[in-house]
Amino acid sequence: MNSLTVRHAWQSGTSLALSLSLIAAGAAPFLAVSAASAQTQRTPDLFAQPADLVLAAGTTLAVRYDEAEKIVVTPQETAPVTLTVAEAVRSEQGVLVIPEGSKVMGELRPVDGGTQFVAQSIMLRGSDRTQDFEATSEVITETETIKKGRDADQILKGAAIGAAAAAVLSEILGDLDLGEVLIGAGLGALGGLILGEDEAEVVVINPETDLELTLESDFSSR
Repeated sequence: MNSLTVRHAWQSGTSLALSLSLIAAGAAPFLAVSAASAQTQRTPDLFAQPADLVLAAGTTLAVRYDEAEKIVVTPQETAPVTLTVAEAVRSEQGVLVIPEGSKVMGELRPVDGGTQFVAQSIMLRGSDRTQDFEATSEVITETETIKKGRDADQILKGAAIGAAAAAVLSEILGDLDLGEVLIGAGLGALGGLILGEDEAEVVVINPETDLELTLESDFSSR
């Protein structure tokens, strides 16, 4: 092999090596991007909740009040109430999210047009901690007039009575010995509730029919 042939072979080999180097250098960014993309796709969202453990906003819950058959408050009264979930609630995938017997803590509040239960937290049955819980009942618009006599006894029998309602009713009926008195924050809002010497306006709530709850935001049991 003469020197010209050797020089040509050496130049060809060098060109091939240089071409391969340039190709590798150009492909490196694409390979890096692809690897990063694959890594991103493989990495789970550590903060995401499984879809089968989520209840969507708008889900309804049947509840009951274990302390009394009904609740009596004034139209202007705020009273803390703890309700019990009457039926288990499952996700769209059929997974149990809120067991029957879970406790929903909240308040009966005066709102435009009536009284409404507003949930604040929930303690799932079998758990010892509470979670934020945003749910409300329909607005209860009907009121009743309490007067002295048998009608008053019939309405109030077996009722849990809010603190403000108890104060108003005691002005009309005398000492009350009817059911439980809730610890409320409405004692300063009594003006105008007594309609006369012998009657007063109250809201009588049947929890099983008046307090079905609707989720205001998605809820996940975590």
